[in-house]
Amino acid sequence: MGPDVTRPDLDEIWTAIDDQRVRTVEMLEELTDEQWEHPSLCEGWTVRHVAAHLTLQRQHLSDVVRLLVEHPRLLRSVGLNRMIRDSAVVRAALPTDEIVARIRAGIGSRRHNSFVTPRETLTDSLVHAQDMAIPLGIDLEMQTGGALIALDRTWATRHTWLGMVVRQLPIDGYRLVATDADWTAGSGPPVIGPVAALLLLVTGRPVALARLEGDGAAQLKMQAQPA
Repeated sequence: MGPDVTRPDLDEIWTAIDDQRVRTVEMLEELTDEQWEHPSLCEGWTVRHVAAHLTLQRQHLSDVVRLLVEHPRLLRSVGLNRMIRDSAVVRAALPTDEIVARIRAGIGSRRHNSFVTPRETLTDSLVHAQDMAIPLGIDLEMQTGGALIALDRTWATRHTWLGMVVRQLPIDGYRLVATDADWTAGSGPPVIGPVAALLLLVTGRPVALARLEGDGAAQLKMQAQPA
């Protein structure tokens, strides 16, 4: 693992976030109405829901209180994941142009949600962009530098409360090896591939297995097969 990955420079993180937000906005601006309603990689969410979720990356406590006052039904959302899901549904009611405008407004901002770090904002931006792009057949490039920061952070926090917000694939007991960066983690049969694919894997996206190789990847593919 590279010595600078676990303590990345804040400027580097925010530059990567801005870069992804620009890419995401450019993609969303080209989508048809039908594509906006297409299922995403997030179960039960359309592309619109995912995009709406990305408008909620700069919420301080006062913003959360305001959202609850405006939409009191969110008070019935029990648990973090339910709150995330329900708030995205609420925000998805905004007009398409407004959703795009709110994501665009985050470019250049260094405001992030309370109780998380900018690294979580980066991970959220990178992974959710792919949640929209991949089902639509859009090849949306993920910058390796930012993806490496997100991968290292997600791997390190996967057994903390931060890991509760992602679907956990059975990746413990495997050795993850990046082919486009100096990064390895874990022990066991190897799962080998680009940083972008490894990031999707550790954030619970089985679709990443199509881009991964090694004995570990083969075993995970078998585990991912429907019974």
